Amino acid sequence: MKADNRTSRTDTRQAIGKFGEEEAVRYLKEQGYTIIHRNWRCRMGELDIVAKTDSILIVVEVRTRRAGGRFGTAAESVDIRKQLKVRSITEVYLSMNKLQHTAVRFDVVAITAVAVQGESLEPFLVTELKHIESAF
Repeated sequence: MKADNRTSRTDTRQAIGKFGEEEAVRYLKEQGYTIIHRNWRCRMGELDIVAKTDSILIVVEVRTRRAGGRFGTAAESVDIRKQLKVRSITEVYLSMNKLQHTAVRFDVVAITAVAVQGESLEPFLVTELKHIESAF
């Protein structure tokens, strides 16, 4: 019984995370950003979104939380450890793509969402979206 409960929570976390990334991409495109990569992976980890505007490369960390969650806000979850990891992965990304001399900015898109009941096509609804430019 506990394994099923854990699986259900993991599935919900993955679903809300995927939903948040979709919403972040939609928002960034509306703001004029060009999305270069989504979920770029290397052996060290993953970059959620790599985008570009003007001549700046922007690495975007997306965090999504359910409204009323017990573990702080979405933005608060991007702690120093996560920031250092994103920076390290970005160094690999820049090296692999021969972009070492490119200006980089690190943004956070923090999303709060609620689950939608009924016949909605979307399982979640965004209640708040914060785009923090130069977050770290």
